[in-house]
Amino acid sequence: MKRDIINNLKNIVGWRTKRKLVVFCVDDYGNVRLNSAESRQKLEEGGMKLKSRFDKYDALETREDLEVLFNTLSSVTDIHGNPAVFTAFAMPSNLDFESIIQSDFNQCFCERLDITFDKLEALQPASYGGAWKLMKEGIDKGLICPQFHGREHFNKKIIVEKLLARDKELLLNVKNRSLAGISDSGYSTISWTAAFDFWHASENRALINDIHLGMNDFKMVYGFSPICFTPPATVVHDSLLPVLKKEGIKMMDAKTIGKNHQGLGKFTRNYNYTGKTTGNNLKIVVRNVMFEPTMKYHTDWVKAAMEQINAAFRWGKPAVISSHRVNFAGQIDAENRRAGIQSLTLLLKSIKQRWPEVEFITANQLNKIMEDDV
Repeated sequence: MKRDIINNLKNIVGWRTKRKLVVFCVDDYGNVRLNSAESRQKLEEGGMKLKSRFDKYDALETREDLEVLFNTLSSVTDIHGNPAVFTAFAMPSNLDFESIIQSDFNQCFCERLDITFDKLEALQPASYGGAWKLMKEGIDKGLICPQFHGREHFNKKIIVEKLLARDKELLLNVKNRSLAGISDSGYSTISWTAAFDFWHASENRALINDIHLGMNDFKMVYGFSPICFTPPATVVHDSLLPVLKKEGIKMMDAKTIGKNHQGLGKFTRNYNYTGKTTGNNLKIVVRNVMFEPTMKYHTDWVKAAMEQINAAFRWGKPAVISSHRVNFAGQIDAENRRAGIQSLTLLLKSIKQRWPEVEFITANQLNKIMEDDV
């Protein structure tokens, strides 16, 4: 009963449509977490506690990850004959482990994603041979649509400070081409995975350049400019929104109840809904369906997702499905990918069977539909 009430309440306010629109928003593509199962073992042998599913199972998408995912998305088509599609909120840059090591861990270096894939193809051809080529083919076929998730999925301030402090956890990660399981950022308001977290509001000025660099890297890596954005860990200060708008971002997804850090541990809250427009003229979309099949929260994620989709459609809302790459990642543990893909397959078939008129669209397309509906 409580879950049904929540499913309905979060859809009452906002933009409406009679169309049955389904958008998969899947975070963390392009992000390097664990390098390999061997790297995870070395981190654990070094004393690191890898507790979250991201720290235990997440890794840069392999060729097999993409093959299995694309086959699954292609297995269903909507009323227009289009396959299901992931809007992949993606990073265009990661740590350059070799350069950091060469600097004797004194400097933080980053590299573009295409370079990372080239390195991994040479180091792990069985996993990464042809992976980047396949990603670009998936984009061309309309199976995956990368959008901006920030330049990197880590807080650079924290990484630099930990390098200079010779933090054992970080150094062990770098030596194993990984970035997982950092136990403490040293700041109550900063998560090490949140690129736009800060302590003092003045730190946001330095983040402006990260947005410029990130958008430029994205264009170079993927060959086009993104128009949709979600920040790592859903955190970005309002002062950065005009910068994103100027860079070409038109739509941002946000939590229904946003908690906004204003500096020095002081927070404000705001209420968001799909179709809301910020003062900087960015369109807001709220994810109203949660689908995390490898997270031990629901015993039946497909059933839970279908209930949430039904509530969205009941209120005339697009079903914006929130998920993460880790659900479909098999580099560390193939069973993890098998379980996630099995659930995704069942969800897609269930959607198609219940709503034959469904339309599978990207976040970009949703933005265009809302823009035209004035």
